[in-house]
Amino acid sequence: MNKLAFPAAEYQRRIRLVQESMDHRGIQLLLVMDPSHMNYLTGFDGWSFYVHQGLIVSLTDPVPLWFGRQQDSNAARLTTWLPDDHIFGYKDEYVQSRYIHTMEFVAGLIRGKGHVLAMEMDGYWVTPKMYNTLMKELTYLSIVDADNLVGWVKTIKTDQEIQYIREAGEITSSAMSLALDTIREGVAEREAAAVVSAQQIRGTPSFGGDSPAIFPIMPSAERTSSAHLTFDTQRAYQRGDVVLLELGSARHHYHAPLSRTVFIGDPPQDLQHVADVVVKGLQKTLSEIGPGMSAEEVEAVWRSCLVGTGIDKPSRVGYSFGLSFVPDWGEHTVSLRPGDKTILKPGMTIHFMPGIWLDTYGFECSEPFLVTDSGCEKIIEFPEALFVR
Repeated sequence: MNKLAFPAAEYQRRIRLVQESMDHRGIQLLLVMDPSHMNYLTGFDGWSFYVHQGLIVSLTDPVPLWFGRQQDSNAARLTTWLPDDHIFGYKDEYVQSRYIHTMEFVAGLIRGKGHVLAMEMDGYWVTPKMYNTLMKELTYLSIVDADNLVGWVKTIKTDQEIQYIREAGEITSSAMSLALDTIREGVAEREAAAVVSAQQIRGTPSFGGDSPAIFPIMPSAERTSSAHLTFDTQRAYQRGDVVLLELGSARHHYHAPLSRTVFIGDPPQDLQHVADVVVKGLQKTLSEIGPGMSAEEVEAVWRSCLVGTGIDKPSRVGYSFGLSFVPDWGEHTVSLRPGDKTILKPGMTIHFMPGIWLDTYGFECSEPFLVTDSGCEKIIEFPEALFVR
């Protein structure tokens, strides 16, 4: 029997929630291409998303259909709860072909099962050619945007999902500690990155980690003025360097991201000021978060902490996270920013990320938190400060 991260009954519960959302929107069929959504609904876990693979969820079938490359179909048998008669592998002639498209095969699975199909239009894994091919093959079909339907179902976590996220947090904490112990003047940046990456996979004595959805973000010096650069392969740390650490480890692909900042030497007054303002604002905001608040109300609390400090942050300060594959551990649902009316509910996990990126350097100190019945809890306990080495 397949060893799944959850009982089959849990995956079936998720399917019912997705079908309920489909029914409310008048959607009869849902084409799921996002690897994290596939995993969420079936457990499928293969590094085969460079070719077309996905699920077809129907209102009339409690079990979704899986389709993918024929040589990957055994992965569906090994990693999902799906029966054989719901697993469909296509021939290799479809793979990256100029002459025939995978959606022609998928059209055969869809044909006759409904008149309204939703696709993950804004997903990384859906292309215009996929849409055009389905429109050509299924002329009677109305194709609409799924609007991240599965992502919104994923937003509320069960106790077991939260446990996996907390375990990921333990790995992240150990990786962060190891990074702080390794970063010193004269140490090659690639050495620190190698240590962190190894620890993210090694995990703890009790459990290991998955490959994270985002490679360790570890820029230094002026590269810290940008939010998403990683290490320099040819550079060693120098005195006077700022180093940003944004690390996220994973358990069963459930992530726990965390950011901290290091300075090598004596930190300048302006950096220390930024650090003090961000840490104080982070702590105040977390103390006021609770169920029933809107995402924009959380951001407003944070923004009030910047008044009179000379510091501005024009970008959002947080987002929902959880089960994800590359290239992002965010769920693309809740954003802590003006205009987001989403109401926070118990079971949501959000990365509060008030990073500051200025012209010549940056500062990051973030916290992943769980919305509870009475407030919020930090996923990871780690000192909130500018670290000096």
